[in-house]
Order: sequence, then structure tokens, then C-alpha cells
Amino acid sequence: MVSTEGLVPITRSFLASYYDNYPFSPLSSDVSRLTDQIFAMATTDLLKDSPPTQGESLLVQEAERQPPHKVDENMWKNREQIEEILFMLEPTHWPRAQQSTVEDAELVSLLGRLQENFKSTLSTLESFQAKNSEFVFNTVMTYMPQDFRGTIIRQQRDRSERNKQAAIDALISSGGSIRDKYALLWEQQMERRRQLAELGSATGVYKTLMKYLVGVPEVLMDFIRQINDDQGPMEEQRQRYGPPLYSLTKMAHSIRLLLSLLWGRLETSKLQKNQVVILEEAADVYTSEFQRFIKFIGEVFTNSPFFITAEDAGTLSIRKDDDYKEISVPAGSAHEVSLTVESVNSYIAWDFSLVQGKLNVQDIGFSVECTNLSGEKTLILPYQRYEANQGNFCTCVPGNYKLIWDNSYSSFFKKVLRYKVDCIPPVVDSVSID
Repeated sequence: MVSTEGLVPITRSFLASYYDNYPFSPLSSDVSRLTDQIFAMATTDLLKDSPPTQGESLLVQEAERQPPHKVDENMWKNREQIEEILFMLEPTHWPRAQQSTVEDAELVSLLGRLQENFKSTLSTLESFQAKNSEFVFNTVMTYMPQDFRGTIIRQQRDRSERNKQAAIDALISSGGSIRDKYALLWEQQMERRRQLAELGSATGVYKTLMKYLVGVPEVLMDFIRQINDDQGPMEEQRQRYGPPLYSLTKMAHSIRLLLSLLWGRLETSKLQKNQVVILEEAADVYTSEFQRFIKFIGEVFTNSPFFITAEDAGTLSIRKDDDYKEISVPAGSAHEVSLTVESVNSYIAWDFSLVQGKLNVQDIGFSVECTNLSGEKTLILPYQRYEANQGNFCTCVPGNYKLIWDNSYSSFFKKVLRYKVDCIPPVVDSVSID
């Protein structure tokens, strides 16, 4: 258990004791039985007199392969197979030469019901992935600064996710296949994981980001660094809940294989009653068992102590948010802060106010300028006088950015300036835990 004298990274033994409270009821024995039956029907009966095409051979190999070890990768694999199955269940994708066969009222009704079951399962899976991602991100954000920096981090994450979705949309618009779509989705997921690992290790540009995580206990960063290690804390999750998920992944591959081979041979043969019966039974068992697993694992994840809570963090020794600076700007002079920006799409942000004295002097001039790598100067924020101001902008070019507080117009009065300035690199993204 976690030490009462000081929190430590959650271990496999800690998660084991937690998972003991969440045993998963075994999958129906029909899962393994039907998986074997539909795979045998596909590879023995349907391929006996009709050799597979290159694409069909790849599907056979994929169905024979052991499912991936990681939980989230299995989720994406199931989602991909469900989309492929739904694609084939669309009436417009039934072989035209067999329209007289598939228009049989009973078969049409059956395929329509299977389509609705798979749509419901896909919706459940999409909702689970979205909620899990949001839950983890919001948990991490409880340790982020609760000022404009936290807002900017959220903005960066939202923009990053929009860019990822735009890449998916562009792929689909250009004719990319479902397989291509999910290859890109997994590549994006792995990028999130790399960013999480680098954040925990504070390597590269993440060293710059670390100083903005005010109040984050070191044990949290230790946990983030090791969370997805092959033998890290989440390996306990894979050992506990991986096997039933692996069985469902294998079943999804087999259903897709059977349906693909059946559809590919309707040009020369009709659907047999035994084929329809086993397809219906397999689809019903898979969708019901997979939805049961998703509901269960969703409850486990929601309550899982992957991260310490903000309330727990309040009991630790956390350094205060003391990075506001206070400086006196004499009459007739200015105060400047220079920031070197190496990456475009970084955010420069500020928050300042004047400490009012007995004379209640109200304002100070403020402007922002940029000198790019070629030495060219650009005025980013025109000069204006403020009593207080908070703002930010996204950088378009690397270079030196100078924030200037100008009291040169004053002949007699100094200004006491309290300010905070940050440059936040564009490296924060949705995190992924498996």
C-alpha cells in the first residue's frame, strides 16, 4: 500500500490489491467455441475449392496471429474490425449478382439486426475511449497551474486533437481504407505515449515545460515515467484483464474473415443455412460479451488509483506558486523581459498589474515585439497603457520575443510592477495509459 508518511509511485502489488476487488466474470464458453468454428469454416470449407486472393490471405494471417499484448492496442484492433464488418453489412456492399438472394426478407432482417448490434458496440467502444482519455487528461490537469498556463495547456491539447482529427479526415477524403485509418490512429496514439514518457523523464523540450508544472509531486512524474513500461504497474492490468480481451480480439478477426470470404464467393454460390446460423450466433455472442467487457473495464478505470488526487497532493510538501516577480520601474525608464522561442506554435503569456501606492498612479505602457532569426523586428502587440493586463499569443516564427513595460512618459513617478511571464512550448497532448 501507499506509505502514510509520503506518497510513492503506484506499484504492481498496489494495483493487484485494487484489482482483487474487481474480478471479471469469465467470458461465455461460446466465445472460444464459435471462434474456432467460424475460423474453421472460413479456412477449410470456403477456401477448399476456391484459393484465397492476396487480400484474403492477409486476413487469414491476421486472424491466425496472436493479439497484441497492450490493452489499448486491442481496443483499437476491435474497433477496426467492427468498422470493417459494418462496411460489409451495408446493403450497398452486398455482391450485385446475388441481389435476388440477399433480398430474401428473412436474411435482410437478420443482416439488419446484426448491423445494429455492431453499430451499438462501436458506439460503446468509442464512448469508452473518449471518456477514458478525458478522465486521464483531467486527472493530470489537477496538478497543473490553475491560472492562465493551465488554460493554455488545455488549448494546446484541444488544437493538437483537432489537428489529429483533420489528418484522419484528410486520409479518408483522399480514398484511404479503414486499415489505413486505423494505422494512422495507432501512430497518433503512440505519439501521445512517447510524449507522456518524455514528460515523465523531462527530456528535450520537456525540460522547459517542467517548470510550469507548479506543485506536481516528484512521485507523480516518477509514475508517469514508468506507467507504460513492459514490466511497469500497468502490466498487472494486462495480466488480469488481458486474456478475455485477447479472446474477443481474436473472435472479431474471425468474424470479419468469415464475412469477407462469404461475400467474396456469393458470385458463384449461395449462402448456406449453416453459414447464416453460425454467423448470427457468433455476432450475437461477440457484441454482447464485448459490450459487457467494455462496461466492466470502464468502471475499473474510472475508480483506479492511477494517479494521486489533488486532495492527496495538498497534504504533500509542494512549493508555492511564487513565480510572480515584483519590480520598481523608475520614472523615465522601462523594464524588458526577453524570451527565446525555438518552436513555432509556442504560447507566450503574461499577467501583470501595478501595485498602487499612496498617489494611486494608474497605468504603465506595455508592448511586445519579436526579432526573428534573420534579425528582422516585428511589433506583435502595439504600445498601450494599462493598469493591469493578462493575455497570450501563439508564436508564428522562432526568435527572440521582448515584452516591454514602459514608464518613460512619466517624469516623476516610479511604477511598482507585479508580473509573471511564461513561454509554453507546444508539447502537451492527450495522455495515454494502458
